[in-house]
Amino acid sequence: MRLPDIPSTHDPLLASELAQAIDNKTKPLGSLGALETLARQIGLIQQTTKVALHKPAILVFAADHGVVAEGISAYPQSVTWQMVENFLSRGAAINVFARQNGCALQIIDAGVNHDFGKRAALMDCKVARGTANFAQQPAMSWAECAAALAHGMRIVGNLEGNVIGFGEMGIGNTTAAAALMHKLTGVPVADCVGAGTGLSPEGVLHKQSVIEAAVALHGEMSEPLDILATFGGFEIAMIVGAMLKAAERRMVLLIDGFIVSSALLVAARMQPAILDYCVFSHCSDEAGHARMLEHFNASPLLNLGLRLGEGTGCALALPLLHAAVNFLGEMATFQSARVSGQSA
Repeated sequence: MRLPDIPSTHDPLLASELAQAIDNKTKPLGSLGALETLARQIGLIQQTTKVALHKPAILVFAADHGVVAEGISAYPQSVTWQMVENFLSRGAAINVFARQNGCALQIIDAGVNHDFGKRAALMDCKVARGTANFAQQPAMSWAECAAALAHGMRIVGNLEGNVIGFGEMGIGNTTAAAALMHKLTGVPVADCVGAGTGLSPEGVLHKQSVIEAAVALHGEMSEPLDILATFGGFEIAMIVGAMLKAAERRMVLLIDGFIVSSALLVAARMQPAILDYCVFSHCSDEAGHARMLEHFNASPLLNLGLRLGEGTGCALALPLLHAAVNFLGEMATFQSARVSGQSA
């Protein structure tokens, strides 16, 4: 399987042209703050000063996790498929926010432990009915991990738009994400784990001990795909593949919260330049996410105390991308304002 090779967006000449275009707008220098940074980044991704967003989409990948058998979640595994049904009924938060912001939404069964049957609104990419319990064995075989990566790349390869957000659903996936974070950043497990869907302090300590024991069980490893296959989930692996393909296509990548950021840890270890294409939508309230953002040297657009997942942060941040693109494309320059005033 060929993985995408991602070039840096570094282009000093274009960066200078973008800076000049932004500074020449009818405003004090730097007065639009993060929107100016965002406009420059989008211009470098799209390789033009004439930036545009079209057909934004959010992909929500759902899968189950065998490590739930260790009692690391406040909710039973069946909640995963029940929430997928909620997505399909258009009743979840991500449905509301995506609809509100004119964003296409695609739900993908990456590996839910449930038979949905054939559903028009559900993309069936099920690798298996959930991963194995990584407290006892690797979560995925290499073949399963490769299949998940390939599905993610294929899905994005068929999209028409140029901005993509990533969401997820899977009971137990904050445990997988915390394990990935620890292995890929070296941050102590205690600083990676959080309450997830609502664990008590005692539950968080148990979750920590499960991850620590699993890390000891599997021993040393450094290759990102080995770490992904050992501790990850099918939804996380598909997001990795989707991110890599999206950056190869020079799309703007909207990064959601803790679980999606753990997928980015894997992708960035393989292709560091992928970070040039990433817009970090928000800082999740899940313990560990702020440390992840520090690892990426990222400045999130929003800080709303969210910890829902589903790609909700992406949907809420999307209007800010439109604002950055629109001011660069539509706001008057000092020159055009003077000309207009003279002609009046």
